[in-house]
Amino acid sequence: MQQEFWLERWELNQIGFHNPQTNRHLKQNWSLLNQPTGSVIFVPFCGKSKDMLWLRDQGYQVIGVELSPLAVEAFFVENGLSVKTIQQDKFKVFETDNLRIYCGDFFDLTANDLFTVNAVYDRASLVALPPDMRLDYTMKIRQLLRTETQILLVAFEYLQHEMQGPPFSVHETEVSALYGNWCDIKLLYSEDIYDQEPHFRERGLSRIQEEIYRLSVR
Repeated sequence: MQQEFWLERWELNQIGFHNPQTNRHLKQNWSLLNQPTGSVIFVPFCGKSKDMLWLRDQGYQVIGVELSPLAVEAFFVENGLSVKTIQQDKFKVFETDNLRIYCGDFFDLTANDLFTVNAVYDRASLVALPPDMRLDYTMKIRQLLRTETQILLVAFEYLQHEMQGPPFSVHETEVSALYGNWCDIKLLYSEDIYDQEPHFRERGLSRIQEEIYRLSVR
């Protein structure tokens, strides 16, 4: 998806992908990554997700990256957070206690920006990208992360021809193809969410699975 697509979605408030609550799979599965208090957690394509606040409340330091300044500004306003901003290379950086968001293009991040990161929470990044961008995304993530970094990955699996993404369908075989040569992969959980998510039925799906993976960078 081109940058203009996502910027327009935020400008028009077409943000059905935004979950106003903390993701339940994050709460249920995060402990399996065994991250000690004080660890630094990276949230790519973070939007204005409350998941970042949940992670911070568990005692972690959180770093997000988000393209849309409207999303970043809304995150701080809606949650009543004081914020300071600085310009750092190509990014406008928003900071508050134990939470920092880089506003700009994910692909402009460098390993120096994330050298302290211990784990990644990917709920809305891989599934937001069409097939021709997913390899570029995972190659970039590989460049940014150190050995032994843990990733909690949320993916969906459905018949792609039934619905135009995002979110896109990412089959287990594709997860293996994208990450298998540099990560150990474990499927933690798979759930049929068809009856729980009526908006997917309204978009024409006949079935949909939500799958949670733990990836460990080798």
